[in-house]
Amino acid sequence: MRLPVLASMFVLLAACGDSGTKKADSNQANAGNEAAVGSDVSANSNAMVMPAAAPAEEDALKIMHERHEAMEDLGKAMKGLHRNLDASPPDINAIRLETSTMATTAAKIPSLFPPGTGPDVGKTRAKAEIWKQQELFLRRSKEFLAAARAIDAAAKTGDVTKVMALHDNVDKACKACHDPFRAPKN
Repeated sequence: MRLPVLASMFVLLAACGDSGTKKADSNQANAGNEAAVGSDVSANSNAMVMPAAAPAEEDALKIMHERHEAMEDLGKAMKGLHRNLDASPPDINAIRLETSTMATTAAKIPSLFPPGTGPDVGKTRAKAEIWKQQELFLRRSKEFLAAARAIDAAAKTGDVTKVMALHDNVDKACKACHDPFRAPKN
């Protein structure tokens, strides 16, 4: 779902390796050009972007729905990956689809949690701590992105053994974010 009205709200909150203004300006411009909550962060970028201001309530509810769908897709990909890794023999093409979904969704996570889309707005499992502890949330998001990209790279090479070795890292990174920032299912 494209939400062009939010394009001007993106700001660069963190960049891996270089906090120089030239890189920040470039990443911020890229985020604005993508003009959408949930658009992919460049595969070569480790930038984590969150919108700066709260969207209007109608837009907030749309973002919350998009976030829910993205997290559902991520959960299905994680379960599919585990199922495929347990298969005999593992289906590398199915594994590649799952890891690709994981890496793509991981890149979107910060943009799916703008201010004004928390439990005070509508039904969500996202805890208010996401917005109270943004630095920790972004760090955990970045850790999950790194783990998802690593397993996706291994899957792209067809190295099932390496994918198996890396899937625990993805699970740990997922849990490290869920524990402080996701409410239990009702």
